[in-house]
Amino acid sequence: MWVYEKKLQYPIKIKSPNPALAKIIITQYGGPDGELGASLRYLSQRYAMPYPELKAILTDIGTEELAHLEMIGAIVYQLTRNLTVEQIKDSGFDSYFVDHTTGIYPSSSAGVPFTAAYLQSKGDVLTDLHENLAAEQKARTTYDNILRFCDDPDVIDPIRFLREREVVHYQRFGEAKQTN
Repeated sequence: MWVYEKKLQYPIKIKSPNPALAKIIITQYGGPDGELGASLRYLSQRYAMPYPELKAILTDIGTEELAHLEMIGAIVYQLTRNLTVEQIKDSGFDSYFVDHTTGIYPSSSAGVPFTAAYLQSKGDVLTDLHENLAAEQKARTTYDNILRFCDDPDVIDPIRFLREREVVHYQRFGEAKQTN
């Protein structure tokens, strides 16, 4: 079903570590409005979707969300690689570091682990599409919030790309709602 290209959807090349920023961005990996929840939501909803064209949209967007999960993981990793003990302590990254070192773990920026409670799959076309519209807006807002704390162009560019894709997904779900 999938063809995996061994490259990121958008290049991530972060030069300067910033564990405080990584601690914020991790929420888009495993937080309540993050990419893991989005991918699982859409890829689960497609099974009950009675319309082939909408099933295809859910599959396409769910697959793209997996690519976004990969990008967020790369961002967090590059922001936390080769940290000194001082950088870990000074940034407040120590509580994450104690549990996960610099491994990428699905959690919110508050440290709450990922839970399947973050996603919905009702099996009703309109209910699921409205859920997806709201989910895309919440993800866009989260990216807007991340950008408020970021001054590194190496991070800003891929975060803006991801934000733009949330807007496109919102538009696609809106179009899907209009056709059914």
